[in-house]
Amino acid sequence: MAWRQLLMASCLSAAVLLTMLQEGTGASVGTQQMAGQEAQEVENRQKLRADELQREYHEEQRNEFENFVEEQNDEQEERSREAIEQWRQWHYDGLYPSYLQNRHRI
Repeated sequence: MAWRQLLMASCLSAAVLLTMLQEGTGASVGTQQMAGQEAQEVENRQKLRADELQREYHEEQRNEFENFVEEQNDEQEERSREAIEQWRQWHYDGLYPSYLQNRHRI
C-alpha cells in the first residue's frame, strides 16, 4: 500500500508540475508573440519607407528624363526652323517680291 501512495503522490506532483510548465510556456509564447508583432511592425515601417524612397527616386528620374526629351525636341525644332530659314534665304534671289505685293488684280 505504501507503493500505491508513493505512485499517487508522484502522479499528482507530475500533474501539478506539467500544469505549471504549461502555464509558463503559454505566458512566454504570449510574450514572444508580442515581441514578434512589434518586430513585424518595425519591419513593415522600414519596408514602407524603402518603398517610398524608391518611388520618389523613380519619379525624379522620370521627371529628369521628360525634361531631357523636351529639351531635345525644342533643340530639334530650333535646328529645323533655322535650316528652313537658311534654305529660304539661299533660294531667294531678290527678284520676286513678297506674295502680297505680287498679287494679280482681277
